[in-house]
Parts: sequence; structure tokens; C-alpha cells
Amino acid sequence: MRIRITSANLLFLLHVALMYSTTQGTMFKAIQQALFSTGLQLPKFTPGESQSQDYEVRTYQPTKWVSTQVTGLQYDPSLSTGFMRLFRYIQGSNENKEKVEMTAPVTCLVNPGDGPACESNFTVSFYIPEEHQANPPKPTDPEVFVEERKEFTVFVRTYGGFSNEQKSREQLLMLVESLRRDGLSFEEKPYYTAGYDSPFKLTNRRNEVWLFKKTDGQQ
Repeated sequence: MRIRITSANLLFLLHVALMYSTTQGTMFKAIQQALFSTGLQLPKFTPGESQSQDYEVRTYQPTKWVSTQVTGLQYDPSLSTGFMRLFRYIQGSNENKEKVEMTAPVTCLVNPGDGPACESNFTVSFYIPEEHQANPPKPTDPEVFVEERKEFTVFVRTYGGFSNEQKSREQLLMLVESLRRDGLSFEEKPYYTAGYDSPFKLTNRRNEVWLFKKTDGQQ
């Protein structure tokens, strides 16, 4: 099997390597260790009934996430920027100077701009592990904050390989088509992307796109 690694993934790896080469690879090694960990904690959800095998329905419990907002024209560099801010937080850039375990997935709430030349808003988030849910360490970076998500229900499409902006949009359109086919009500935007794997993992990768289910009373 031939493995395709996108330019965005290669640029991310190069960016990380160059950024931390002056510290003898300490942060780069930390990223490898955190992202290669097995058994990462995941947020809990209740599966719902799906009318098809090409998507799932999930209701996520109320949870806390550490998040950061990035405004930009492109998804991939915005995601990388947000990821690095949050990674510094879990490596101890918080008021407790405490390391926080890596979790999955890394989500990105995409609120698209009004047109192709307009900036979009990207909220990148890490799920806060259960042991810190009640009292998460407070971020020291003013661009990082603790987000409290209420219970929400999403339609989810899962796909493999290395993801990027184009691929996530293609998968999102497939999810939209499936939901329209089945006559289901959903919000077209904002939407989530979710990634479960390290950029160092080459096979059996898991990515998702999520669309919010419309609540009762919404048209």
C-alpha cells in the first residue's frame, strides 16, 4: 500500500522540528511521546440511532476543553497554530505549571467566512482529561481558554488517511448529502473536524467531520 503524506503534514513536521531544534529537540521529543501514547482518553458520548451506515449520531456529555481561536484564510496553518498553543498548555504553560495528559480527538470548530477571500474563525480544542475536569489548570497564555461545552448532538462521518482542508470539505459534503437523503435536519455551519492520530502515524488513521443536529423548534 502506498502512503500519501500531504504537503500540509510535511510542513507541520518541519515547522515543529525547526521551531524546537535550538532546545535540542526537547519539545519535539515531548510531542512524539504524547502523540504516540496509546489509550488516550476520549470524551464520552451516547450513540443514537442512525438511518445509514455512512454516518453516526452521537450525543456528547457536558465537558470542559482547553481551546484557542485562530482567524485565517486557510484551515491547515490555522489548525497547526492552534495545536501548538494548546500543546504548550498541556506541557506546563498553565498557572500550576502542571503537565496534562494528551487526549483525543483534537477538534476544530470551523466558522466559515462569508466568501472565499474572507477570513474564517477556527477554534482548536483538546479535551481535558477526567482528573482535571472539575478544576482545570488555568492557562497562562491569554489566547488559550477553558471552554465549557454543554450537551450537544452531532452527525458524524469517519474517514481515514491524512486529512487536510480539501479532504475534510469533501467528507463534509458527503455527510451533507447523506443527511439530506435521509431527510434529517442539521446545521450547515459551524461544523467540527476531529483528528485522533499523531502526524507521525502513517496507517489506520481516523478523522471525522461533525455537523450539529438541529434542536427541537429550529427550522
